[in-house]
Amino acid sequence: MKERYLNWYSPNLSREMEMLVFGHSGYPVVLFPTSMGSFYENKDMGLIESARWYVEQGLIQIYCPDSIDKDSFYNKQIHPVHRIENHDWYDKMICHEIVEKVRHNTPSGKVVVAGCSFGGYHAANFAFRHPGYVSHLFSMSGIFNIKSYLDGFHNDTVFYHSPDDYLHGLNDYELWNMDVVLGTSNWDICFDANLKMSKLLADKHMEHWLDIRQEKQHDWPLWKEMFPHYLSRIKFS
Repeated sequence: MKERYLNWYSPNLSREMEMLVFGHSGYPVVLFPTSMGSFYENKDMGLIESARWYVEQGLIQIYCPDSIDKDSFYNKQIHPVHRIENHDWYDKMICHEIVEKVRHNTPSGKVVVAGCSFGGYHAANFAFRHPGYVSHLFSMSGIFNIKSYLDGFHNDTVFYHSPDDYLHGLNDYELWNMDVVLGTSNWDICFDANLKMSKLLADKHMEHWLDIRQEKQHDWPLWKEMFPHYLSRIKFS
């Protein structure tokens, strides 16, 4: 399985960024790390290995960017207005410095976004904010509301990064062209969040799959079971 390490200076974040890329060709899959996770977390925890067959067959390339959660949602040393501003710049970095460069690897000009736990939030938020760039969203034990990370602070930027809030008012037709999977478990700490998001999508008549596994903890064994299953939903031809 081909593996490449990339680093570059991000003009959006004004800092060096790092990313691992797995595979030699195929459909681009942007895979976010969990809370405060690094660009190598998904490799170290075995999630990349669970998708080895798709990678080695040249069906997908997986892009694992670093997170900046420690400087955004989890940085209690700065005011919440700066936390959400930092995250907004991260969203711009993902969009302009990664997705816009790899999305034309497919005829559709779109990518898959995926992630586990807080990475599921990042994937869902990016997909719903940029539906024209995303063909598939695979959220595994994700959350969809970031208010608890901002100490009660609220402004328009917070609103438009909290899918529970802004999704109600979105009418981009590309949302209805997206394949959305919400993976969870009846033992998952994010179970209720996924039920709520599923209802919101249903109310908007957005087809999606609420995949509820049984008696599985919010942890890597569940996500390694889900990820290759969800990849099989991609139309590779």
